[in-house]
Amino acid sequence: MSAGGPLTRSLKIPVLDSETGPPGVRLSDMRLDLQSLRLFVVVAKLRSIAAAAEHEFIAASAVSKRIADLEATLDTKLFYRMRRGVELTPAGFALLHHASSILHSVEQLGMELTEYAQGVRGHVRVWANISAIIQFLPEDLGTFVQQYPEIKIDLKEDSTAHIIKCVASGLADVGIIAPSAVPKDINSEPYRSDALGLVVPCNHPLAQRDRVDFREALDFDFVGLHAESGWQLYLGEFAREIGKPIRFRIRVPSFDAVFRMVQADLGISIVPLGAMKSGAAGMALRVVDLDEPWSRRTLQMCFRDLDSLPITARILVDHLRARRVDAEAAAPR
Repeated sequence: MSAGGPLTRSLKIPVLDSETGPPGVRLSDMRLDLQSLRLFVVVAKLRSIAAAAEHEFIAASAVSKRIADLEATLDTKLFYRMRRGVELTPAGFALLHHASSILHSVEQLGMELTEYAQGVRGHVRVWANISAIIQFLPEDLGTFVQQYPEIKIDLKEDSTAHIIKCVASGLADVGIIAPSAVPKDINSEPYRSDALGLVVPCNHPLAQRDRVDFREALDFDFVGLHAESGWQLYLGEFAREIGKPIRFRIRVPSFDAVFRMVQADLGISIVPLGAMKSGAAGMALRVVDLDEPWSRRTLQMCFRDLDSLPITARILVDHLRARRVDAEAAAPR
């Protein structure tokens, strides 16, 4: 939405319980121009009126005038003018927090009204771990797109820790993560249960075992995914807890390639068992149960407050909830 649209012209601050705020400021009379708020945020982030003017393609004098008018309206100084740039005053820091929230709400309002005007369309950003992407999301997102063909999905694989940060910062609308603690301002609920197993060649020394713990498995060479994969970061955390490194003989880009390399006796690997159904059919491989509590887990769906999400993301959350209920009802008792 452009900064000059009808939603950005001015904002009437609602009357609070008291008619007066700080000395000299009547809250009921205070009007804040959203364009000035937006310029204030840019100046605060760049710490320079000149840099903000260049960023916004307007004259520095115009930016300076907006800031001066804003300070006059609020009857308080927002910036310390330094020899090289500006720094926020305590009042400036307070305004930055609220201004950022106001501008985000206005942007979300414009997006949502546009979605209502045009029908449900737009896109939703989903960040997920590799286990969810290969086992559950293909069918879940497939049925979603069938119901809502106008909604596009941006899907990205990443580690659980980074997904949580992206959901918290607003870079992602919905995250699918391994069990993990999340900040208080992030909602987290069960998504699907999965299991991990040790896959080995049929002639491997561990192939005849029913169960094996991770420490013993680490005595052997592993086939892994690329080093930046969230999956490798996940397994690496458990290896560090034990105090033994994972010895990778080879790294490959996908679980399909992992199975082929394990079949070729280049190492063993730990994989989500759901990946075996399609990727390892007909291969001479053996799956050994992992004697570890983390090998049986419930993946989590996380998102910010639903009211702050675009309507497209809220629809997806409801859809994934319904898919979870259907999967639990269909599971063998």
